[in-house]
Amino acid sequence: MKPGRGEAAVTTADQTSTDPESPSGARDDAADPGVAATAQEALQRRIDELQQALDSARDQGLRTAAEMQNLRRRAERDIETAHKYALEKFVAALLPVVDNLERALAAIDPDNEVVRPLGEGVELTHKSLLEVLRQHGVQVVDPAAQGFDPALHQAVAMVPHPERAANQVVEVLQKGYTLNERLVRPAMVVVSQGVPDAGGQG
Repeated sequence: MKPGRGEAAVTTADQTSTDPESPSGARDDAADPGVAATAQEALQRRIDELQQALDSARDQGLRTAAEMQNLRRRAERDIETAHKYALEKFVAALLPVVDNLERALAAIDPDNEVVRPLGEGVELTHKSLLEVLRQHGVQVVDPAAQGFDPALHQAVAMVPHPERAANQVVEVLQKGYTLNERLVRPAMVVVSQGVPDAGGQG
């Protein structure tokens, strides 16, 4: 016996309502709280991963920028130092000339009418040379009657002195020079040991 039209309609409706592939079945899965929570957690994990990657890239960019800035500053300092002390060897080579002019001045008798013009010429040359050196950052280290400074002076002897306290410069044997506050040549000096002990004499 064939089923009637009403029975066929009921059967079809039942199959549709229980078919997992049907749209109503999909709506049931989407409405499942567990499935929705799992999808949300996966999405949040992906967002966190992307945020971490972005933060890492930003930090790396900041570090790279800082390193580049440090390199630029270091290069600028190196260039400045090279310019500032480029004349150091040249100045050191000129210092013996200054020494010889000073020795010549010390040897000339100012009361001798014959050599007086020569002395005046040597003195003028000496002053002109020192002025040129000064214009290029060279300063004289002449520590007469000053305290001994190991950063600027070289002690070649220590002697008792009746008037100078210990570690005072008694005599300057050779002047020193600096270039832009950097020592080119130390001053060679004799340093006092202090007042002699009178009780130890006789």
